Amino acid sequence: MLKRFLIVSTSAYVAMILVGTSSVALAASQEGQMTAQADEVVVTGERRPVSIDLTSSSVSVISVEELRRIGADHPSEVLNRVPGVLLHRGSGQEHLTSIRSPVLTGGAGAGSFLYLQNGVPLRAAGFANVNGLLEAHDEIADAIEVVRGPSGALYGANAIHGVIDIRTPRAADSGWGGVFSVDTIGRIKTTGEATWVGESQGLYLGISVLDDPGFRADSGVDQQKITLRHDTEAGRLSVSSVFSAVNINQETAGFVTGEGAYLDATRRRTNPNPEAFRDVKALRFSSRIDWKADDELTFSITPYARWTDMDFLLHFLPSDALEENSHWSLGAQSAVYWDRSNLSVIAGVDFETTQGDLREFQSRPTIFSFNQGLHYDYSVHALSASPFVNITWRPTPRLTITPALRVDWTRYDYDNQTGDGIFINDAGQSGRFLRPADRVDEYTTVSPKLTAAYGFDDLTAYASYARGARPPQTTDLYRLQRNQTSAPAKAETIDAVEIGLRGTVRDNIRYHFTGYFMEKDNFFFRDADGFNVSNGRTRHLGAEGVVSANIFSGLGIEANAAFGRHTYRFERPVNSGANALEAISFGDFVDSAPKWLAGGRIFWQPESSPIKGELEWVHVSQYFMDASNSVVYPGHDVLNLRGAWQISGDVEFFTTLRNITNTFYAERADFAFRTQRFFPGEGRVLTIGFRVGGSDR
Repeated sequence: MLKRFLIVSTSAYVAMILVGTSSVALAASQEGQMTAQADEVVVTGERRPVSIDLTSSSVSVISVEELRRIGADHPSEVLNRVPGVLLHRGSGQEHLTSIRSPVLTGGAGAGSFLYLQNGVPLRAAGFANVNGLLEAHDEIADAIEVVRGPSGALYGANAIHGVIDIRTPRAADSGWGGVFSVDTIGRIKTTGEATWVGESQGLYLGISVLDDPGFRADSGVDQQKITLRHDTEAGRLSVSSVFSAVNINQETAGFVTGEGAYLDATRRRTNPNPEAFRDVKALRFSSRIDWKADDELTFSITPYARWTDMDFLLHFLPSDALEENSHWSLGAQSAVYWDRSNLSVIAGVDFETTQGDLREFQSRPTIFSFNQGLHYDYSVHALSASPFVNITWRPTPRLTITPALRVDWTRYDYDNQTGDGIFINDAGQSGRFLRPADRVDEYTTVSPKLTAAYGFDDLTAYASYARGARPPQTTDLYRLQRNQTSAPAKAETIDAVEIGLRGTVRDNIRYHFTGYFMEKDNFFFRDADGFNVSNGRTRHLGAEGVVSANIFSGLGIEANAAFGRHTYRFERPVNSGANALEAISFGDFVDSAPKWLAGGRIFWQPESSPIKGELEWVHVSQYFMDASNSVVYPGHDVLNLRGAWQISGDVEFFTTLRNITNTFYAERADFAFRTQRFFPGEGRVLTIGFRVGGSDR
């Protein structure tokens, strides 16, 4: 499979270069406009660059300048600045995500958020990874875009709660640059970049290496990523091709358990699961081809290919089984853009074929109902086809109305490669593992959206209705347990209404306020008794705001806050006494869902001074750790300080002091089997480093 992937990727890349260089005239592409105005445009909303001030949705852009100032060790440092977003950081680069939602786990966590790189999903829809950003090359990002709320009308499956798109840089000038840093934990990071620009094309190469021993025992990570990007523009044709490769070897630390365990200076550094690990490999190739037929009509197609392989130990189960999963995909995104003075139409069809497999084997002797031996061994061939249309009509210069619709058809052809039925071990013991017989499942979902926006002189007001939908994850359908023969997973849907205000005051204050109401149906998860829940319902009500201001030249502030009320809208009793606190009552708050998220930053960067800095405050309010709302995590506040000194034109020294007050807090707080469980957050950490050459990272 890997050989075939490499052949397809290489052939496509060569073809794109030959097509792109066949003409002699150079034309400015839409992608080039984005690079020139990185702080003014957003790509994710329409799958092409548009002004963020004209975007009638909750879209945030973290620019390359801000990414450079943050110098993040983990994507959570960047994304948790976005209102309504919270990433729970695990070991090394692991994470769990929340966007206008609780922090979700399992199939819900894997399938509720869409992770993109240059507009192309990192994984196929039914084969998502709950640690989805592991495989993105965010270390060299030129911008990161976040869409909050359902985005199914353009992106379809997995865009239930939101979209995160990592945008890679293109070559602007020939040169090179690099970043090196080390911290008091012993974490070493290196990023190198090289660019070449010719008459009608440019080449970018970015390499990132991380050696992180982890602040907890046996929790280190070794990580290598490489991205090669080629851009060519000739006449009316522009081609942008990107190849990325990722290798991650992660030692995983489990929960520390016991009431307030994260507050104990010794226990918070321990690892109850030193044997746990996660190894990830991924290759991706995409090539966007835009042909501008005339001033009104543009055709776009993006063929792509991906391969990913992940092995990890299920240390959170008594089995300590080894899971091996992989998949490869070939697909294409297509679109036609037709623009007139008061009418724009985007229409297209996305196709994808995926071959995936999963194998789970338990080496340790049988324990409880976890039988030693082969639990699962299956493959799934998936096909998807998704036509969509997005119309923007401007009946007056101030009023914009945008209806959109997407239909996603998905087909799973499941092949069980071991015995059907309940797994019985060599001793004749019947365990918990159920292998369904071969079958085919099909899902068709419809994702409409309607938005209306009205522009005043310095203010845009908008309102929208949107539906997000996704088919189940393949693991939810085919990796079953003996008590899960009924109530199969259904397509999940979420309906959302949103209102928003975006504008400026006196040219130096920018703001964006939103309010939303969402209801989710067919929420699929496994309850504390181990049964499938296929008809779960949740409600999500909230408000978000972000304000930024330039106080005077070189001094700025930014503040964000989000309120969320996430509740269960159904009843679910639990029969196991050990898990009684996981019973669900109508109206209970969903666990792992803080009511308040907030942050503030003050940054100083005068043009005449070689020194700049930022002071950051991060707030997470209290939240319930269990479904019956009886155990509470009190929340936390963390302060970070960042600074840089431009020693010369090509050399910059920078430093970061994370968690200034050495606050003991939990990245994640959970409750299971009558036990409080925590992922402790890092204490005070000092980082120092250098940037050399022309690197923007």
